[in-house]
Amino acid sequence: FFVKQKTAYEISLGLVGSEMCIRDRYMGIRQIKAMVRVLKKRRTYCKNKCKKHTIHKVTQYKKGGESDKTQGRRRYDDKQKGYGGQTKPIFHKKVKTTKKIVLKLECSVCKGKWFLPIKRAKSIELIEENQRKKGGKKTKVAGQTQALS
Repeated sequence: FFVKQKTAYEISLGLVGSEMCIRDRYMGIRQIKAMVRVLKKRRTYCKNKCKKHTIHKVTQYKKGGESDKTQGRRRYDDKQKGYGGQTKPIFHKKVKTTKKIVLKLECSVCKGKWFLPIKRAKSIELIEENQRKKGGKKTKVAGQTQALS
């Protein structure tokens, strides 16, 4: 009983998830923006109470603090108690250099909040309307291209 050795092509087809990201990072295939510029106020559709286009305040979503009372945290703390050192593995090999950016939009009329996930980037910069027109003939702001007059 012998197992056929896979070729490099067959291995590359079988890559999934983070393995592909590692491969692409070294091959220079993926083009990811270092910084994304987003306006602090945006006129967009309010899907809460208004049901029409209104001005929304834009902020970056931040993850809340972890609760000490969740089932997984209690189980982990019980296992860690006493002698025996570290019982579960701690993840150290961080591969991804970017994060998926999520915007939190708050309606100025009804104060309803909702989230808008956008692309991957290393950082995000929230700018005012008057900062938008810096640069060359065209400035790109979060997916919109606007020609200056």
